[in-house]
Amino acid sequence: MADVTEQMTKAVEHLKQQRDELQLKLHLAKADAKDEWARLENQWEEIKPKLDAAREEVGKTAESVGAALGLAIDELKKGYERLKGRL
Repeated sequence: MADVTEQMTKAVEHLKQQRDELQLKLHLAKADAKDEWARLENQWEEIKPKLDAAREEVGKTAESVGAALGLAIDELKKGYERLKGRL
């Protein structure tokens, strides 16, 4: 009977340790995801006016503007994909 009690105690302690570790990892992941989201939001705020302006200027300097914005859009897209992968 004592062996069963000891085994149960060890099992419960092991589960508690795993739970605590997972809770910490989740907390850190949330913080990391929030930081990534904030960085992406800053990028969005920077690129949004440029996208709007580019839409108005289509045809004038579409190639040079399009290439630069294409890179910015691609970087933002990759950031969203990284964040989605973390969640």
